[in-house]
Amino acid sequence: MKQPINIFWFRRDLRLEDNHGFYEALKAGKPVLPIFIFDETILSKLPKNDARLTFIHESLQAMQDTLKKEYNSSIAIYYGTPEIIFKQLIEIYSIESIYTNRDYEPYALSRDKQIETLLTTNKIDFKTFKDQVIFERNEIVKKDGTPYRVYTPFSRVWIDEFRRNGLLFFPSEELLNNTLQNSELPNLSLKDIGFQEAKVKVEHYTVTPTLIADYETTRNFPAQDNTSKLGPHLRFGTVSIRKMVDEASKQQNITFLKELIWREFFMQILWHFPHTAKDSFKPKYERIEWRNNETEFKAWCEGKTGYPLVDAGMRQLNATGFMHNRVRMLVGSFLCKHLLIDWRFGEAYFALKLHDYDMSSNIGNWQWVAGCGVDAAPYFRIFNPTTQIEKFDKQHDYIKKWVPEYQELTYATQIVDHKEARERCLRVYKEAVS
Repeated sequence: MKQPINIFWFRRDLRLEDNHGFYEALKAGKPVLPIFIFDETILSKLPKNDARLTFIHESLQAMQDTLKKEYNSSIAIYYGTPEIIFKQLIEIYSIESIYTNRDYEPYALSRDKQIETLLTTNKIDFKTFKDQVIFERNEIVKKDGTPYRVYTPFSRVWIDEFRRNGLLFFPSEELLNNTLQNSELPNLSLKDIGFQEAKVKVEHYTVTPTLIADYETTRNFPAQDNTSKLGPHLRFGTVSIRKMVDEASKQQNITFLKELIWREFFMQILWHFPHTAKDSFKPKYERIEWRNNETEFKAWCEGKTGYPLVDAGMRQLNATGFMHNRVRMLVGSFLCKHLLIDWRFGEAYFALKLHDYDMSSNIGNWQWVAGCGVDAAPYFRIFNPTTQIEKFDKQHDYIKKWVPEYQELTYATQIVDHKEARERCLRVYKEAVS
């Protein structure tokens, strides 16, 4: 007779410590088989040298090493569609329950509903837990139960609830002896799943008391590079959000904490309003007559617009998979308002390039700069890409690093005149939304 087990399904939570769903599985009384599925539906849309795949694979192998060396166990790693993989697992094991942490993106919700149906048919429980956020779904809403559409009141209630309830950690690292004793489970190389190791790697994050304390005064200056690089690690769960919120809340300056709250604000917007994955939150903005000039879009992508700070940001993105947050706002606004190119073009390009790409934040921020989202910048707010240099890169240090030829005759001619582009944007937007 097969040994009854539980399964924990790793997804956006690639760590052994303070992992809520993993903790619940480990203390449930049955040996736990940890698994990870490289979902071919997702992977089919990615370039073969995607740095995020390399990061996921390296994170899994580090977890494997710990489990094998210290607990004679392992993570079973598969490639395919989750439904097919689970059908195979049901044939191999006597499974009592599947444990996992919740994901809130439209595809994930659809996938999990499909898996739950399959498991229910086979009399297997599907147990999900909150892990990648402090508050989820309907936990921070207005008194009438409707979701917040403006960040400031959302953040105020978030902070009040946080101070009232505090943090609860889940020490899964203390229960790893309860994993299934088997170090010979299936493993996969990047080559096995059709990928190759990326030359550009995801950077390590830096969250020190000094960085948090100085965050408000240093975060807007791209040449200083005083950002945490935390994004990919939160996106793939290699660090616990509870640990980061705990670190941030210990400081007197709450600017860094509020950045983490922005992440949750956009997550709950996408969860409450899933149509925003493809459509503007404000329907009237769908009437904008975008120009969508392919030549200009290509120049923007390559960092050849003739505007040095815009070009520096795009070149940093293309070379490193990262772009400074202040510059992200500028390049986004430039695409949508100076060039009148649909925000969805920029969102898709960032999704392809950003190591810290997270659907809810990416969509939320792109709709913010385009003026068509929740709590958005008004359409008549148009960043001046030249005066932004004076404000945030006065010594041109950031520009010199990424656009060394910016003062040479070889540098690209400006693809659009700022004044003319501004007037055109105001006219087109006004016609659409008035």
